[in-house]
Amino acid sequence: MRLSNGVELHYERAGRGTPLVFIHGAMGDWRSWEAQWPAFTAGYDCITYSRRYSFPNRNDMPSPDHSALHEAEDLRLMLDALDVERAILVGSSYGGFTALALAVSQPQRVRALVAVEPPMMRYAELSEAGRTARAAFRRETIEPANAAFRGGDDELAGRIMTGGINGAQAPASSPQQMQRRLQNLRAMRMLALSTDEFPLLAPAQLAALPMPVMLLSGESTAPIHREIFANLAEAMPQATVLRVPGAGHGVSREQPGFFNERVLDFLKRVA
Repeated sequence: MRLSNGVELHYERAGRGTPLVFIHGAMGDWRSWEAQWPAFTAGYDCITYSRRYSFPNRNDMPSPDHSALHEAEDLRLMLDALDVERAILVGSSYGGFTALALAVSQPQRVRALVAVEPPMMRYAELSEAGRTARAAFRRETIEPANAAFRGGDDELAGRIMTGGINGAQAPASSPQQMQRRLQNLRAMRMLALSTDEFPLLAPAQLAALPMPVMLLSGESTAPIHREIFANLAEAMPQATVLRVPGAGHGVSREQPGFFNERVLDFLKRVA
């Protein structure tokens, strides 16, 4: 589909019922929700799409300040194009950040929201443990990856980011998963080299969100995600908070059965 702002978005749609949009993370695409598709399309009108710079989209417009705010605007325009007035949003990682950004700017468009470890980096600054984790993540992951991107070695940058984001305790990526991540290097590059890839959504804005919200985190996630999530959950006392055993950052991928059951139960309760 071609949006009114000129952006191309690939999407797939199936099922019947209340509209529900899946929003993938930084190195994913529309295929990231395969483990959720059968369970959710049984009861919802499901849409999964590839964000602006992800496979197989061909958008090449420059965006030096690209962030979740731009992604949220793309999402709004996609809902308009599909004649969806209000939708449930289910986002993982940067997709969760995107979902929250749309909920803040357009709360009337969001029926309910589920976010898995949105990487809202500025929330790390709200605690001493978070500041320590952020400094280590910047030193060990962001700076080496950005240097590789600037040097033209996108594959090395992608592997550095994959390791840093998922953490040492995460299960090893399958060859298929790694191939898909490499297909989405441009999306990671656009964020990594942005002037502000982690804009602030103020705690007061998040605490005031009127729709039901569920926040999920893996119990074995990397320190940077653990500290951000703790501070985000504290800023959103109205949210249902769930920490998932046996999972790291990729909760919906690493524990799909648990994720599907708990999210579907949450959506049933808040309906």
